[in-house]
Amino acid sequence: MDKSDKAYKTISEVAKILDFETNKKGILPTHIIRFWETKFKQIKPKKLNSNRRYYDEKTINLLKKVKFLLKDQGMTINGVKKILDNQDSLELDEIADKSIRTENLKKKLLNISNKLKKLKNG
Repeated sequence: MDKSDKAYKTISEVAKILDFETNKKGILPTHIIRFWETKFKQIKPKKLNSNRRYYDEKTINLLKKVKFLLKDQGMTINGVKKILDNQDSLELDEIADKSIRTENLKKKLLNISNKLKKLKNG
């Protein structure tokens, strides 16, 4: 049974949500999330049971935004800090959502194109 979207997630679950790639040993790179916690004061997971981290939906959305800015937009940590400190990030959420939708659309169109080529040749 899957967890509800509203339930707290572990750091490994968050790494999967953020679509981090597993390393050669098949382990998700959770160290990236812990590093971001040290750089961005807004990222505050709940720490329970001998410092195990648990992330709520708001924190996960913030991590998605940080990943989008750093990885997809190529911003620096200091640039992302300025945006997060500014609190004017509603437009940014909209840009990230559109970018994610565009990427999904591109994947779907490529998939359809490949299927049409197979039907045409097959």
